[in-house]
Amino acid sequence: AMTLSDFRARWAGHVPGIQDVKQQYAVLVPLMDGPEGPSLLFEVRASTLAHQPGEVCFPGGRVEPGESPQDCALRETFEELAIPPGEVELIAPLDRLVQQGKFVMHPFLGIVSPAGMAAMTPSPAEVDSTFLVPVEWLLAHPPQVYSYELRPQVAPDFPYDSIGFPRGYRWRSGETTVPVYAWPDRPIWGLTGRIVRHLMEEMA
Repeated sequence: AMTLSDFRARWAGHVPGIQDVKQQYAVLVPLMDGPEGPSLLFEVRASTLAHQPGEVCFPGGRVEPGESPQDCALRETFEELAIPPGEVELIAPLDRLVQQGKFVMHPFLGIVSPAGMAAMTPSPAEVDSTFLVPVEWLLAHPPQVYSYELRPQVAPDFPYDSIGFPRGYRWRSGETTVPVYAWPDRPIWGLTGRIVRHLMEEMA
């Protein structure tokens, strides 16, 4: 029979995560000294990619088993842009994002050295191009913010009777905001836009 000691043994030293979220991703938010002062580096995803081709993003990807989110962000940056991890000064982890209960995103703010920028060689298989956006421009041009509602779609066989609630139970809906920065020809939006907006709000 199970004992209280079994619970102590199972949960001793447990590091809490987010319940039901199985996938984790990490990105580097690359900051550098550009021609117009501190600037963020963005990628345009290759058009040949099956997932989100042509979108603007930060370098990053899925956290591999046994890998820390921080190491993932640096590894992916090297794989996508050939920027060596040793040329990135990690400043801090930024606030995590949870995408509708499906995955968690870990952004890391890091300064890329001039040598790291000189070494940058985008991988054609993953990256179409890169571009810099000055922080001053982002601060001077806040995003337009749009939103959409998340509405529960409950299956017709949900057992309302057995849980003691009638049909028509008022399930909670939600809302997601979508900031859009109107950088010429390359709008910055979605999760990337949310990361940028949070960073700019904290620096304003």
